Amino acid sequence: MLLDLKVTHFAIIDNLHLSFQPGLNIVSGETGAGKSILLKGLGLLMGMKGSPDQIRTGHTSAFIEGRFDLSHRKDIEQRLIDLGIETEDHQLIVRRVVSEDKSKVFLNGSLSTLGQLREVIAPLLEVTGSQAPLIEMTGQHDSRHLLSKSYHLDIIDHFGGLLELRGSYAAKYREWKEIGDRIQLLQTKTGAQERELDYLKFQREEIVSFDPSPGEDVTLEVEVKRLKGAHKLSSYLEQSKEALGGEQDSVLSTLQRLIARGQELQNIDEDLIEPVQALDLARNQVEDALFRLERRSKDFEDSDTQLEKLEDRLSQLRKLQKKYGPSMDEIIAHLLKLETEIALLSNLEIELEELFRLKESLALDLSRRAEELHIRRVAAVKIFVQSVNDELLDLNMKGLRFSIFMERLRLADGNLALSSTGATELEFCTQTSSKDEPKPLAKYASGGELSRILLSIKRVGGMGQFPRTYLFDEVDTGVSGETAEKVGRKLRSIAAGQQVICVTHLPQVAMFAHHHFLIEKAPVNGDVTMSVTPLKAKERVQEIARLISGEKITPASLKHASELLRQAEA
Repeated sequence: MLLDLKVTHFAIIDNLHLSFQPGLNIVSGETGAGKSILLKGLGLLMGMKGSPDQIRTGHTSAFIEGRFDLSHRKDIEQRLIDLGIETEDHQLIVRRVVSEDKSKVFLNGSLSTLGQLREVIAPLLEVTGSQAPLIEMTGQHDSRHLLSKSYHLDIIDHFGGLLELRGSYAAKYREWKEIGDRIQLLQTKTGAQERELDYLKFQREEIVSFDPSPGEDVTLEVEVKRLKGAHKLSSYLEQSKEALGGEQDSVLSTLQRLIARGQELQNIDEDLIEPVQALDLARNQVEDALFRLERRSKDFEDSDTQLEKLEDRLSQLRKLQKKYGPSMDEIIAHLLKLETEIALLSNLEIELEELFRLKESLALDLSRRAEELHIRRVAAVKIFVQSVNDELLDLNMKGLRFSIFMERLRLADGNLALSSTGATELEFCTQTSSKDEPKPLAKYASGGELSRILLSIKRVGGMGQFPRTYLFDEVDTGVSGETAEKVGRKLRSIAAGQQVICVTHLPQVAMFAHHHFLIEKAPVNGDVTMSVTPLKAKERVQEIARLISGEKITPASLKHASELLRQAEA
């Protein structure tokens, strides 16, 4: 609901602050007072384009600001949250700045785009539960909601009490679409499945045949480095063995001779006993060292062969590292990933078969639900058309017939053409005489008659899922007397539980206002400016009397005005 409207330096408006209320808000004033300008200002809050031509002479910018109550519009609050815009106290402040160089849009102080404003305030299509407009305008300025086929279907489903059934259908439809998208994705993969599977298996075989073990890359490098120095080690070992245990003048043979001669001389000199024992100990240590050296020498007997094998394995490892990762752990991890992908691709056909069965089962369920929706829509349309035509007749729109073109959509194979709303297409139509063919409402040109058609539709369809603000322009064009009074009554009934703002020049309409505003245009400092004043009880009598008799208000017109207001209250 629109709470406040502030307009500054816009057209002939210098500075205007207007507070609207729930219920029926009537705006009246003399011809040329600026009622259309007020509606254009409201249109800017709905996302209509601004123009530098609309800026008041002598200024560089125009400002239009609207404050909305979102207490009963959780959907709008969620939409703002999705846009990253915070709300406080369930309120939204829309600010439009129209300047000579560039216009700007602000939602609760956040710089936004014109598209975002339209999506929040007045989305083009009303999809039940998610895109209901906050403001809906009809007349010469904006009738796009009434002209939308999607909106027509929403009205019928609300009228027929089909929203719950449609909601459950929509949930199944989303599931069906998601499965279809998954099938399409898998089928795209299937085209290259065999080639991809062969390639993955080749990679797996390349790693498996190498038979990697964790940390092997480190131990391989150490062992190759050791074997590359094996000839130096082998030469040292041979020299050591020859020096210690060779046949001629080796350390071991020399020690043995010295020990044998010392043992012979011990009988002559007992002091030789300890040195000879030390030599014997040295001989044992040399023998032990010689044994170790000989054993180590055997390790290098096939070192060249071992080195060749290890270098070949290290070369294979280097190739794997370039393809699958710099370490053995990463190569093993890649192998595990390959196993998973191969398993997934191998099971692709099984998954596709299961998805096709599930999609077919859902399609049958959807077709049943869509058929039920269509049958119940047919019944709702029959009652709705008759009721709207009764309303139009009550508004003295003789000769005008309202109808609804409706069909069950099918594919070339005869199956239902399922959409997110079922398999039904319908469109509101009118015909001006029995001789004419019904034509889509979108081709109806008259703003006033279009407004009264919407008035009738809203009277029959009742309030939508979300309350909103209706802006009626030209709804009283071409009517008077009893018909005008009926228009007023219908406007007041629509305003119950929501908000209606209507510009009128008829006393029979204005008398039903819950809140009445007077637009006036007056000269100020050689210029012209517009003002809007909320009327109190006595002032309302004066304005109704002016609407009755024109500029010259008479006692009779004042009495008539008072009587009209009493009738309206009664």
